[in-house]
Amino acid sequence: MPDRPYVARFLGTISREKFGLGDCRMALFESGEVFMFQSQPPQPQLNDSETLRLIIYNLAEGVVVANRQGKFVLFNDKAREILGTGALDSPLEEWSEAYGCYLPDKTTPFPASELPLARALRGEHAPECEIFIRNRHRPEGAWIRVKGSPIRDAAGELQGGAIVFRDVTRRKEDDLRLQTLTSAVEQTADGILITNRDGVVEYVNPAFEQTTGYSREEIVGRTPRLLKSGSHDPAFYRQMWATITSGQPFRGTLINRKKNGQLFHAEQTITPMRESDGSIAHFVSVLKDVTELRKMQEQEFHMRLARAVQQRFYSVSPPQISGFDIAGGALPVDATGGDYFDFIPLARGTLGVSIGDVSGHGFSAALLMAELRGSLRAMACKTSNIGEILTRTNNVLVDDLEKDRFVTLTLCRLHPTQKTLVYSSAGHVPGYILNSNGTVKRVLESTGLPLGLFSGHKYSTSEAIHIDAGEMLVLLTDGITENEDSSEVQFGVSRALEYVQAQRRESACAIVSGLCQAVKEFSQGSARVDDVTAVVCKSTDPARAGR
Repeated sequence: MPDRPYVARFLGTISREKFGLGDCRMALFESGEVFMFQSQPPQPQLNDSETLRLIIYNLAEGVVVANRQGKFVLFNDKAREILGTGALDSPLEEWSEAYGCYLPDKTTPFPASELPLARALRGEHAPECEIFIRNRHRPEGAWIRVKGSPIRDAAGELQGGAIVFRDVTRRKEDDLRLQTLTSAVEQTADGILITNRDGVVEYVNPAFEQTTGYSREEIVGRTPRLLKSGSHDPAFYRQMWATITSGQPFRGTLINRKKNGQLFHAEQTITPMRESDGSIAHFVSVLKDVTELRKMQEQEFHMRLARAVQQRFYSVSPPQISGFDIAGGALPVDATGGDYFDFIPLARGTLGVSIGDVSGHGFSAALLMAELRGSLRAMACKTSNIGEILTRTNNVLVDDLEKDRFVTLTLCRLHPTQKTLVYSSAGHVPGYILNSNGTVKRVLESTGLPLGLFSGHKYSTSEAIHIDAGEMLVLLTDGITENEDSSEVQFGVSRALEYVQAQRRESACAIVSGLCQAVKEFSQGSARVDDVTAVVCKSTDPARAGR
């Protein structure tokens, strides 16, 4: 008879009392084999049958035995615990329903005829399989791994079948958690790198491969030094290594180098992983490519700076000149705009009134607008001839502007004491002089090409135009005339001039702000695509009323 350690590992046993075998045979089967033992004459000091029965009933695995008629003849305590119930007086065809046996999808009943015990009773060896158990005694459900074997007598005749199973619910849950964790690590958008205690790479996830350009085969077995860019000094890496080897996590932004040589910024966290005894076994590094984010943050910073500068330009107080009410206003479509207006002091008490439109929008347009303003003011310090001012400004911009960038601009010189103005227009939309009843007295058409296109272009100056009391100068950008409503109908010149005519008795500031608001309300329901800017200069001297 096998020794006790071997017997302790058996999967089932049959006593002669249960099977009524006259020769007092006992079957012990393991791993699909059936071992037959002839019972020895009774020994007063040891009852082998009872010993084996005790072993069966104290196994950590469930054991169920049925005779060839399908009647349960052995059902150990562990089997009752795992299944939630003991032997039931049910025919084989109802076993699956009675015990709540399901396929791994946990919804489809396990076919009763394919249950391992049913197969064993047909003389088949049923290899280990998984069955999900859910019944009123185990409503939460349990996973079991079970295998079955037939039981035969010494002559090879089938006498019954037995199954051995164990509860693997905890292991299944652990496997599921591990699978979920593995899937998360594999699918996360952040790069993950795992090294051993010596810093040798053992694993990288697909995101790491995508970020760095190195395949798993190229990086595993090497060290992260492969990513060094030379942007950090040795002291930086010594401090990082000292931190993680002391058991503390490291957090910082590193400049690394991709396989193609491109540098990238990575927010990186390196965490030591400890064994159960507290010793460090691995380091896990999670890195996120923040290169584009840093670019966006840098661009946002520049935008805020440009907007702050531009708002200073837009919020400049209009000059206080006797006999005139002057105002300007702008409504950028982006955080920063490319429209421009300014009031520039000129020689002999005259005033430059300008309005312009830089091609494009956003940060680059705002920078160009700032350069335009600076150039105009610089040239205005050298001459009060507005045609000459535009000519010199154009020559400066030609050298600075990128291809296909240009500026349209209207520059007027107002002579307050003579009540006259002259103007020069570099491809800008027309301006208007309205008489006291709001009708158009003069259209200020373009007199030259946009600025920044051709070096050496000469800009002329118009003849003097009288501005009588009650009349006003109206300068616009195409953002006013070309803004559209939801039906793609433009606000238009006529609508703009009608608004000014209706509000002509209001202050210049009220007219400008009201016109910009009217355009904004008109375009509700559709996205504005251009900046909105206007300048109004009203003659208020009653002695020149002309009525």
